[in-house]
Amino acid sequence: MGTRNLRRALVAFAAGAALLGTVAGAHAQDDIKQRNLRFAFSLAKDHPFGQGAQKFADLVAQKSGGKMKVQLFPGAVLGSDPQNLSAIRGGTLDFTSMATGLVSSIDKQQMVFDLPFLFNDEKEAFAIADGPIGRKLMDDLAPHGVVGLGVWHLGFRHITNSRRPIAKVEDIQGLKLRVIASPVYVEMFNALGANPVPMTFGEVYGALESRAIDGQDNPLGVIESAKFQEVQKYLSLTRHLYTGMGFLMSKKTWDGLSEAEHRIIREAAEEAKQFQRKATVEQEAKSIGGLKKDMQINEVSTAEMARMRAKVQPVVDKFAKEVGESVYGQVSAELKRMRGAN
Repeated sequence: MGTRNLRRALVAFAAGAALLGTVAGAHAQDDIKQRNLRFAFSLAKDHPFGQGAQKFADLVAQKSGGKMKVQLFPGAVLGSDPQNLSAIRGGTLDFTSMATGLVSSIDKQQMVFDLPFLFNDEKEAFAIADGPIGRKLMDDLAPHGVVGLGVWHLGFRHITNSRRPIAKVEDIQGLKLRVIASPVYVEMFNALGANPVPMTFGEVYGALESRAIDGQDNPLGVIESAKFQEVQKYLSLTRHLYTGMGFLMSKKTWDGLSEAEHRIIREAAEEAKQFQRKATVEQEAKSIGGLKKDMQINEVSTAEMARMRAKVQPVVDKFAKEVGESVYGQVSAELKRMRGAN
């Protein structure tokens, strides 16, 4: 073939490919419908989680050419986490997110993220959540009417209270502490000598203010955004539990979407997850400074952390069996491998 003919063939091929691309793009757009989707969660809109939720909504709109809109309902305005979980399973709500300890009410495997003192840092938690183990845990929610879109980041939990600093295990004795309504949380605080009180997040501030409870546990960013420093004097950096947030979608909604819409949701969820994690890590560093203005903050020594870990080991052993020894064994083996590599 001569040079001129070759050039003509290449031009014709490029034109054909462009036409096919345009047609394919048109078909993809045809597969995207006008949709108004609702995303409810308990945290404040200005918390990094709320910022991540807004990022997700923006990305869905952008990737769908404005056809798919996600409306946010922060601050538990549509109901508590258990109510939102029930709503997405029933198809009356499209998206929600909550601590994996609460998701464990429908699938006990999810409790593996909430075992006391499991992770040394957030990088370990991210690696488990994003790897084969975490992906399977998300996939296993489908029979329960839920599509798992990943695990967002809330952070390591610390204890606040209005009575005294917690410098040793004995200081926890007798404190009435609000906990997430998850068995592992209740039994962990029982083992540490506290009186755990399961309570939805929206009720916590009022209960702290009225002194119906002495304290609660949450990551730093949540403590600050919920303004618990207004009604709590002491913050003790215990890092006793890691809290990941399952990002969940109604399977009924999912099943009604096209493949193009599925792709938009998954891509937006992944990008928003990375954005949200980064925002949370950055906020935690700032939160300490802000909380110091109103609270007495103390570190817990390595020796006392070891005593706490020993106290709750029977709880870890018990719930490792409920999670499933296979799942717990895989997580333990992967953490051991990562720590050895480091």
